[in-house]
Amino acid sequence: MKTALRDLVLQAIDALRAAGTLPADLETPEFVIERPKNRAQGDFSTNAAMLLAKPSRSNPRAIAQALVDALPANDDIASVEVAGPGFINFRVAETAWRRGLGEVFTRGESYGRNDGGKGHVAGVEYVSANPTGPLHVGHGRAAVIGDCVARVLAANGWDVKREFYYNDAGAQINNLAISVQARAQGKGPDDAGWPEDGYRGDYIKDVAAAYLRGDSVEVEGHVVTGTGDPDDLDAIRHFAVAYLRREQNLDLEAYGVGFDVYFLESSLYTDGKVEETVRELVAGGHTYEEGGALWLRSTGFGDDKDRVMRKSDGTYTYFVPDVAYHLSKWQRGYERAITELGADHHGSLARVRAGLQALDKGIPLGWPEYVLHQMVTVMRGGEEVKLSKRAGSYVTLRDLVDEVGRDATRWFLIARKPDSQLTFDIDLARSQSLDNPVYYVQVSHARMCGLLRQLAERGLSFDRERGLAQPLALDDTATHALVTDLQRYPDVVESAGRDLEPHQVAGYLLELAQTFQSYYNDHQFLVDDDATRDARLVLAMATRQVLANGLGLLGVGAPEVM
Repeated sequence: MKTALRDLVLQAIDALRAAGTLPADLETPEFVIERPKNRAQGDFSTNAAMLLAKPSRSNPRAIAQALVDALPANDDIASVEVAGPGFINFRVAETAWRRGLGEVFTRGESYGRNDGGKGHVAGVEYVSANPTGPLHVGHGRAAVIGDCVARVLAANGWDVKREFYYNDAGAQINNLAISVQARAQGKGPDDAGWPEDGYRGDYIKDVAAAYLRGDSVEVEGHVVTGTGDPDDLDAIRHFAVAYLRREQNLDLEAYGVGFDVYFLESSLYTDGKVEETVRELVAGGHTYEEGGALWLRSTGFGDDKDRVMRKSDGTYTYFVPDVAYHLSKWQRGYERAITELGADHHGSLARVRAGLQALDKGIPLGWPEYVLHQMVTVMRGGEEVKLSKRAGSYVTLRDLVDEVGRDATRWFLIARKPDSQLTFDIDLARSQSLDNPVYYVQVSHARMCGLLRQLAERGLSFDRERGLAQPLALDDTATHALVTDLQRYPDVVESAGRDLEPHQVAGYLLELAQTFQSYYNDHQFLVDDDATRDARLVLAMATRQVLANGLGLLGVGAPEVM
């Protein structure tokens, strides 16, 4: 309907140009067709007249009325009026709403999806945790945001590649290795000789014990076996990384998160990609040497200062492999590359983009795109939960999933905009009350499934086609609200994919569940009159379908019984 209304407004603008009401060379402004926050103002509204008024030196309301008069006739539009300073408000005809309801059933699980990104490839990188310990709750937020970004992009037709980048090289991996070695040699975190920067959680003891037993670990098709030698640091490093990668994979699997590509940072060095990237930057004339270090002249590409690439000791700074890694994404055909990161990585974004621009590979400005999330505070009983027995220093993702379940964990970590601080209330997430948003939405879905069971128990029938043929009684506030909210879902999916904001889906589902509850409170469903029963059940079953579709985009279950 929004597309149809936009076409009608464009035709009216062309008609006013042809009639001389608007200048013939006046460019069409970027007007919007949107749903007014106040339902009393209509079903849709446009600001086209107000945007046209200034360049045409006309009164906005006069332009609005001229546009209304020039609109082509359309049976889907019940009425059009000028409001306020020059808004044009549309009310949709009842037949168009009924046709939209029919589309919910016709398309079923695909309702809300579109082909906007068809034929195009997007890569979404998320989690990308160092394999040095269990995933914490921050990784959990990153995982569900990245996973749901991938889901909404796929719902908008994109061919999506989900990617995990393992930082399996550098100082933190060395700290892991010497920590496991110390445990293998019988030392504890409080003993003399424990590494100064060593990891202290109990999981280090588990890794060391598995290594000493000679356990075998399979991860992404490779098998690594512990040699049992506590003095072989390279063998310990290799085993510990594989062990913790497997543990992280198991945690993510339990969380409903998976990947198509696992990319190892170490491969950038072993395959010579880091050295190759540096050579190309030097050859392009975008580097210089100073103080024994190699610098990238990144200020020439929008960075606030030049950046060291290779330190005086010959080692590379961390952004260099990041540039090489993102170059590989471009070379692999990712037209959009989205990276989900914690907000503390904000400082690295400009230098990575500068490095990519300096390579002169035709990479667009602003590529890759970033989605940054803020920290998560976990609360229980009104107090902050800070520690995990297993990790020793933070709350793990597994802790949350074990305590409140996958659905609640995913919902609570996706329901707010990523760049907002988030408080995860364990007590609320566990509660089976209507104050718990995920419980509220899931109960609404289960309630509609229950209507069908009750229908069968009472020996009543449901004829969907007869229900779709019945008048919608749009003069009833609850009915009108439910009908319009149901057909808002495709717009939400499109917007969530365009803006990389899957939390929009969660907010919409809660609003839809609340709208249905208002309708449910005002209407009986299993009445004796066939036409009335069918008409009301059509709305209930359409709501059930949309809730199921939306929950699926969030990776949250749609239970039939609760």
